[in-house]
Amino acid sequence: MSSESPNLKLHDISRLAGPKKKRRRVGRGHGSGRGKTSGRGQDGQLSRSGARKRYRFEGGQTPITMRSPKLGGFSNFKFKKTYEPVNVGALNSFEDGATITAAELLGVGLIHGPQYKILGDGELTKSLVVHAPSFSRSAASKIAAAGGRAVKESDQAAVAPDSGSQS
Repeated sequence: MSSESPNLKLHDISRLAGPKKKRRRVGRGHGSGRGKTSGRGQDGQLSRSGARKRYRFEGGQTPITMRSPKLGGFSNFKFKKTYEPVNVGALNSFEDGATITAAELLGVGLIHGPQYKILGDGELTKSLVVHAPSFSRSAASKIAAAGGRAVKESDQAAVAPDSGSQS
C-alpha cells in the first residue's frame, strides 16, 4: 500500500494550476454574442439541426475522386532490367592481357551493381578477355579486333553451382 496519502478522497482532488477556459454557451440571448442563430449563420445546409456533410463533399462540384482518371492497366516498369553502361574506351585502364570480371570493374569503380553492359564507345588498344552479362555488337567486335575475347556470362553461370558432396 502507498504511504503517501492513504486517506485521499475524490472531493480533496483539485485541478492543476493554470487557466481554465470556460465552455461557450450558445443560444443565450443577443447580449452573449452567440444568440438567435447560435453562430450557425442565417440559412443553409449547415444551419439545420442534424446537418452533416460527407467528408469528401465539395458543394455539388464533381468530386475529385470522380474527376481523377481510373487506373490504367499493368506496367512492367518495376520489373525492367536496367544495365549500367561501360564503354570499351574505359577498359584501357587495365593491363594488357588481363582478364576482366565484375570484381575488377567494381574495384576500379566502373560499375556499382551486378547488371552492366559493355558498349562500343571509344577505342580499345589492349588485348583483354572481358567477362560480362551483355555486350553490344560494336563492343564485341572492337574487343576481338584488339586481339581479345568477349565472354558473355548468363545469370545462371554467374552463380557458381554447388560442387559439394555427391552421394
